[in-house]
Amino acid sequence: MAEGQPNASLAALDKALAAAIGHKLFTVLVINWSKNENQRFYTNQPGPYPTGGAKPLVKEGEFYREVIMAGRPRICRTYDDVKRAFFDHELIRSRGCESAVNYPVRWNGRTIGSLNLLHQAEWYREDDMPALSAFAQMTVPALMEIVSRA
Repeated sequence: MAEGQPNASLAALDKALAAAIGHKLFTVLVINWSKNENQRFYTNQPGPYPTGGAKPLVKEGEFYREVIMAGRPRICRTYDDVKRAFFDHELIRSRGCESAVNYPVRWNGRTIGSLNLLHQAEWYREDDMPALSAFAQMTVPALMEIVSRA
């Protein structure tokens, strides 16, 4: 295993996802269940989206219901979808992104984090989900390392 884990694994994942599926913005969120929050642990754009930022889990929200609890990916195909899903949609658009996919990373039937890819409008499709599933499973060791440190 490379030095500097789990960051080295997440940086390699970033490159692999960019090549296989594509993204302009990529982040990895890790759930801290004891604090009831999501923390950004990795980003390819640290200026506008720095690591370490934490947001409370909003149990009434679509992200919580679909991605975290149900373990289903959420695809935002258009900017209107992004506007409904993200409070920072203007910042997202300023980065050249008008579509997104939030893909759950799960272990033992429980979501431990998510892979979040954003790109130009209409970029992500259902056809991308099998590949994202494989990438999410490959992310489990890195996220388990992060969870064990929390």
